[in-house]
Amino acid sequence: MSLPIVKKIDIHAHATPCRALVPVNAATPHVTPEELLAFYDQLGIEKGVLLPLCSPEYHYYPVTSVDMKQLADKHPDRFVWFCNVDPRAARNNPKTDLSEVLNFYKSIGARGMGELTAQLPIDDPLMDNLFYHCGECDMPVTIHIATMKDPYGYYGIRDDLGLPRLEKMLKKHPKLTILGHSQAFWAEMGADADDENRKDFPQGKITEGRIPKLMREYPNLWCDLSANSGMNALTRDPEYAARFIEEFSDRILYGCDICSPTNVHQFEMNDWLEKMHADNMISEENYYKFVRGNALRLLKLEDR
Repeated sequence: MSLPIVKKIDIHAHATPCRALVPVNAATPHVTPEELLAFYDQLGIEKGVLLPLCSPEYHYYPVTSVDMKQLADKHPDRFVWFCNVDPRAARNNPKTDLSEVLNFYKSIGARGMGELTAQLPIDDPLMDNLFYHCGECDMPVTIHIATMKDPYGYYGIRDDLGLPRLEKMLKKHPKLTILGHSQAFWAEMGADADDENRKDFPQGKITEGRIPKLMREYPNLWCDLSANSGMNALTRDPEYAARFIEEFSDRILYGCDICSPTNVHQFEMNDWLEKMHADNMISEENYYKFVRGNALRLLKLEDR
């Protein structure tokens, strides 16, 4: 019996408005919205969440909130967008009222904030201030975590092994919804995470690590399962992944994180997920929540 078709929502999308104006390596060009939509048509994705990248640690140039709004306005049936506010914005002051700018972006259509990539400790006063205002403005935040041990050569907000600083912010800001993402986040799925494999993709069977424990303790932590990092966290141990999806079915989000037209990880993840669904390792109800329902609820979108 064939399974019903569920149109997916990609919680983690990027696109460059004009590749000709972007100084990047020609071998790995940044994806255009038209190329991204072609991927979506192959993968059965109805809609994506465009994430700006404004911190200088990520690349030579910023992709702004304005860029993402304009692309979403051009393709309103296929994209929604998040804004992005660097925690150092407006005079690098931990007392800056960032609610003003967050509420402005929200008023013109932003559904959340991120991808947050500034190279600051997660509990830095500037980060603390941004998290407070995101919570007050009901703006979920997509975070990219990097390690504390290596300050150079990476992008992302920084935390130690075991994610103690993330836990501090989850506890301090219960109104704040955080969408966890990146190698340093997903390596903590298993108890074998260490300072080296947090920068990469740990392999092998999983003995429960920090992520499931934090998920049980803090209902404001959600999971962005995009990119190779999210895919690896699931595919390294399908039996554990099935239990994880069952337990946390209300707070897991399907995503791609396609950055270049040369990317293929999104097809590998899609094939794995469809097989898990077909083999009944993921229930019909939880599959729907994972690839669509949870995103509709989080982003306050109407189902169609």
